[in-house]
Amino acid sequence: MVSEIFSGPGWGWHIETAVHVIRLILGGVFDRFPNLQIAIGHLGEGLPGMFQRLDVMAPAVTKLKRPVTAYLRENIHYTFSGFFFPPTFLALLLELGGVDRMMFSVDHPYQSMAEGRAFLEQLPVSAADKERIAYGNAEKLFKL
Repeated sequence: MVSEIFSGPGWGWHIETAVHVIRLILGGVFDRFPNLQIAIGHLGEGLPGMFQRLDVMAPAVTKLKRPVTAYLRENIHYTFSGFFFPPTFLALLLELGGVDRMMFSVDHPYQSMAEGRAFLEQLPVSAADKERIAYGNAEKLFKL
């Protein structure tokens, strides 16, 4: 059971998703398709803690048009997906410089809507920012 949980939803899913996003960036996908936008979950799948490291490592070995973090800030959108953790939220908020790429989600059946709503309500952002996170950013991204 331990192996199953940590190879999937407890750890592996997040790390593998983050690696795939970085591979898309390093492979030049967003240089070829600069308007491409993708959404990932779990407040960035651990990427917020690596933003600066990625920029330090990438220039020496890539031919990207921009720093890795530029793609993470301009081509990626981030959902909560049940990551109702204030420090993780704040790390992403600081790295993105605002909430315009953050979207509410719950990750049913792992987390409950009540937990998600409570987390959204206690976020240390303005009421307008909470509205953007709750639905405004998704409406804009998906043209709803």
